[in-house]
Amino acid sequence: MTRRVLQLLVGLLLFGAGCALMVQAGIGLDPWTVLAEGISRQTGIGIGWVTNLLGFLVLLLWIPLRQRPGVGTVANIALVGTGMQLTLGVLPHPSGWVFQAAMFAAGLVAVGVASGLYIGARFGPGPRDGLMTGLNERLGWPIWACRLAVEATVLAAGWLLGGTVGIGTVLFALLIGPLVHTTLPWFDTRRRTVADADIIPQRAV
Repeated sequence: MTRRVLQLLVGLLLFGAGCALMVQAGIGLDPWTVLAEGISRQTGIGIGWVTNLLGFLVLLLWIPLRQRPGVGTVANIALVGTGMQLTLGVLPHPSGWVFQAAMFAAGLVAVGVASGLYIGARFGPGPRDGLMTGLNERLGWPIWACRLAVEATVLAAGWLLGGTVGIGTVLFALLIGPLVHTTLPWFDTRRRTVADADIIPQRAV
């Protein structure tokens, strides 16, 4: 249990740090961070704190969808934006496309590894993922349609508010799935437990 909790906390803070790297790179963001950045620019509130607030508001949408949050859901709301805000406070501003691209790539990889960590800890979905599964269960839409509808709406709203949409947005959409597919087996605690259970009797014999 201690290992799972630590994995969850590290994963969520690393996720926030990865998002901060991509924000600072300035070449495009994932839809939810585009929305957070747009709101931040309009209100003057730090993008990390906006991210936490958005997570809480999305969680409220779980109520009519009859979704139940887990420990990981609450931790996601509290830590991702906090990690993002703290990291932005120490990051340098990149000068030139090479440094921007390198910073974005580092952020994308960090988010991919972080996703494997916190999902693999199995303490419940993040608020945004729970929204997709809730819509799927209540409306009967396929998950991909729920995700497309929600994220297209979020992206458009964020762009209208001044969030950064660019090549990074496209790269994130194309690469985050394969990255998480690669990293999740490294940190999946349930898979490791099953593997250990299979190995221990063999060694005993």
